[in-house]
Amino acid sequence: MKSLFEQMGGTYTLQGDYYLPDLVLPTEENKPIGIWGQRHLRYLKQHRKVFYTNLLTSGTLNGYLADIDRQAEELFFRLVEQIADREGVTEKLKANNQMEWIAQMNNIRNSATEIVNHDIIYN
Repeated sequence: MKSLFEQMGGTYTLQGDYYLPDLVLPTEENKPIGIWGQRHLRYLKQHRKVFYTNLLTSGTLNGYLADIDRQAEELFFRLVEQIADREGVTEKLKANNQMEWIAQMNNIRNSATEIVNHDIIYN
C-alpha cells in the first residue's frame, strides 16, 4: 500500500533507520536584493516567521523581497527630493556652503530612512 505522498509521485530516501521524503523547493528566478530587501528579510525572519515560511516554501520569497526593495528605494529617493525642495536645500547651497549642505542632506536622508523603515520595511 502506497502512501498518499507516493501516490502523488513523491519518493523517499533511507537515512539511517528512517525513510525521509525527498522534498524540493520550487525554483524561483534569482533577483538581486538590496539593503532594503535585506532589512525586510531580517524583520520577516524575526517577527513574521509564518509569513516568511509561506513565501519561502511557495518559491516567492526572492521576488517578494525584490519588489519590497524596489518600492523602498523609490520611496526613499522621492522623499529625499521632496524634503530637500521643501527645506530649500539646493545646488546653490551646495556651491556656497558644502558643509551645511552635507549636514542638511544627512538629516534629510535620516528622516527619509525612518519613514521608509516605518511604512515599508518594518510593517
